[in-house]
Amino acid sequence: MAAELGPVATPRSRRRRLPEESGILAVLIVILIALSVLSANFRTLDNFSVLLVNGTVIGFLALGQCFVLLTGGIDLSTGANVGMTGVLAAVFMRSGLDWTIAAVLAVAVGTALGAINGVIVQYLKVPPFIATFSTQGVALAIPLIITGASSVPVLQSNFALIGQGRLAGIPVPVILLVLAAVIAALFLRMTRSGVHIYAVGGNLSAARLSGVNVAATTILVYSISGLCAGIGGLIATSRLMVGFPATGTGNELFYSIAAAVVGGVSLFGGVGTVLGAMIGAVLIASVSNGMNVLNVQSYWQSLVIGLIILAGVTFDTLRRSTSPAKRPLVTPSAHAQSPTSSEVLTEKGK
Repeated sequence: MAAELGPVATPRSRRRRLPEESGILAVLIVILIALSVLSANFRTLDNFSVLLVNGTVIGFLALGQCFVLLTGGIDLSTGANVGMTGVLAAVFMRSGLDWTIAAVLAVAVGTALGAINGVIVQYLKVPPFIATFSTQGVALAIPLIITGASSVPVLQSNFALIGQGRLAGIPVPVILLVLAAVIAALFLRMTRSGVHIYAVGGNLSAARLSGVNVAATTILVYSISGLCAGIGGLIATSRLMVGFPATGTGNELFYSIAAAVVGGVSLFGGVGTVLGAMIGAVLIASVSNGMNVLNVQSYWQSLVIGLIILAGVTFDTLRRSTSPAKRPLVTPSAHAQSPTSSEVLTEKGK
């Protein structure tokens, strides 16, 4: 068996191996240095704080997108979900609800939209691209219908804590994103559900044969994406203190996918980490902020981000095409036993 699977890496060789995120981290450092040299305003603490806060919405969307991409899916409804949850929170507060209850209800609706995406993908067998593109249209229409295409001011000043508050000098949105990223990373690494997410993305057939509940896993990842989008909607609305239907319908979706893919999360599923996605989000936010500081026209930003996505997807495709072909995880023998979840992931990691 050992000969069939090939040589096993020794502990010493494992220590020598650089983390998967080291490449994108090196790129981020180079870009930060270059932008700092080009503009003195970029390297100020105030601008760095603005960069991080502006990047939190993208970071939350990238975090949710990471979970979906790991299963081989994609969620195009996240940007529209941001606007929908933000407007709903403002409408709930206008109706007299306390801001805490309004925030929880709005995020619950965003999570429900994600769960609906999962149900459509899993049980109606609609491709994720089409399913989430359709629900994107629904999420775009709901706030327009509710408000008559007008903005809804937020009158409860305490709501500003979510997007504008600071704790020990650190912006609250940044703290929320870091906490969410840590919880997500631990969830993927240390829980059975996290193992199943990688298994589904690595080899769907083998995951199903090994007893993984594919339906529950699919609905879970889309629900997490909806949850992250809902939190992003609260942050965006709290910063503006107005529920604006068009919030999140700009480049947020575009940037969130770019952040996850550039951070090493494979569009084909089964490969990637939360840390990589978060580094990718900082990279995208840094490029966007740097181009603003350098007074580069906005349409050039889309070009640059598009090239970054192209580079990330190309690298991912080349990596898959040059990697050793995977052997079947289930032997063709009629009496062969189904692999366990741990065996699926062990084989996937080769």
